[in-house]
Amino acid sequence: MKPATIKASALLDGPANFLALGAGLGLAPKAPGTFGTLLGIPLLFLMPQSLPGYLAVLLVLSVIGVWCCHQCAHSLGVHDHPGIVWDEVVGYLITMIAVPRSALWVVVGFAAFRFFDILKPWPISWIDRQVHGGLGIMLDDMLAALFALAVMHTLLYLF
Repeated sequence: MKPATIKASALLDGPANFLALGAGLGLAPKAPGTFGTLLGIPLLFLMPQSLPGYLAVLLVLSVIGVWCCHQCAHSLGVHDHPGIVWDEVVGYLITMIAVPRSALWVVVGFAAFRFFDILKPWPISWIDRQVHGGLGIMLDDMLAALFALAVMHTLLYLF
């Protein structure tokens, strides 16, 4: 079943939809998750440089994500609609924990996160099917991000 098309006016339904739809990037007709992940790149450069600060902001963004993704899914009437991309934004930021903010690492992190988010190996696929609501929308991407984070730190160690 193909999800309903989201109209741009859905962005005006409140701050939850605006955030969950990635300020409109989730409205891309093709690969909305990839477009949504792109929002994570400028946000990465706005994140604190210190690890404790980074993690604190990431925690706040994650909690906001559970709320806004739940609200948006309810508003759209579709659980985890492809246009809901705040989970990709937070997932990318998790992938980049303690990773250098150079062009090379930004691109490698983007590719690693998208790989695990699209492929959804076990247990990511299980969580995607079994956990619902805003937490479910966020959790599978957060776990995909932890897989990507492991890859990033392995590459950092090797190179």
